Amino acid sequence: MSNLWVYALLILAGLLVAGMVVVVVRYSQAIRAARKHIDSLGSQVIETACGPVEYVRVGEGYPVLVVHGAFGGFDQGLWVANSCDITKYQVISVSRFGFLRTPLPPGADLNLQADAFASLLDALGIQRVAVFAVSAGSTSSIRFAARYPERVSALILFGPDAPGEVYMSMPPRFFFDKVLRNDFIYWALVSLFAKKVQAAIGLAPEGYALTPEHEALIRKIQFGSLPISQRMDGEIFESYTLMAEFNALVLATSPYPLNQVETPVLVINAADDPISIPENVRALAGKMPNARLFVVPDGGHFFFGHTEEVNAEIARFLRNYLGEPQKATDLES
Repeated sequence: MSNLWVYALLILAGLLVAGMVVVVVRYSQAIRAARKHIDSLGSQVIETACGPVEYVRVGEGYPVLVVHGAFGGFDQGLWVANSCDITKYQVISVSRFGFLRTPLPPGADLNLQADAFASLLDALGIQRVAVFAVSAGSTSSIRFAARYPERVSALILFGPDAPGEVYMSMPPRFFFDKVLRNDFIYWALVSLFAKKVQAAIGLAPEGYALTPEHEALIRKIQFGSLPISQRMDGEIFESYTLMAEFNALVLATSPYPLNQVETPVLVINAADDPISIPENVRALAGKMPNARLFVVPDGGHFFFGHTEEVNAEIARFLRNYLGEPQKATDLES
């Protein structure tokens, strides 16, 4: 082999090694930053009758229990509370079973998750709350309102999961358990294949023209799920246990039918949402006797371009049922 080829191979090997070093350094920076951010938010783990539950409590005024969505935790709940301008109330953001520092107990089901919300309020000395449920957090929040109607003064379902005949397709369970549970693999996917991941999980409607601000928001959401390894028990539980139970709500034999949820409910949806299927959400709202459905014409699961009107509708609803809010609290998110 000529010296030229030897030098070329050495240079190529050096570039590969340098590239690997850059990747490892960037991943290490990202995972450290994610963990540091979560630690900075000041969550606590409290022992309840249903086991340990992680939460953070911020602000003053009427308490609002914020229940996060998929790939979330109390940190996602805080961020959405801030984005939706409900920080004029006392925000109690909780990590559901299997997310961050709330463990997944043996034999967990939809009833036990609802019981855990009640047990958290008991431990905090709070009798009654409004509930702000984000996306997949709607499943357990509706069951909480059905199981403990005396403890829920109002319920907001923000882009909710809803039972129906058509659903967004889910990957096989082993993909969550064996692939996405790895922090590095998840980071690499959203770093190198952000657009494909975005399309696969419905972070934007197909064909929707995203602005640079929208794209930045999606990136924040994707990287905000780090460390994914500390959220995957909850993700698998909600995707393959809770949803099957929740879908049974449409059956006449359900012990908690939707038509018996008499809590005042605000259901918010976008007409092009690929995650919260509009026809399912419309049917969900129609089954609850005191529900109001508020639909924006486009913007997908994150209501791109409609933040102000959505926030105004949330504010009106909360004022109607909770009274005038206190001074806004600046939440870290």
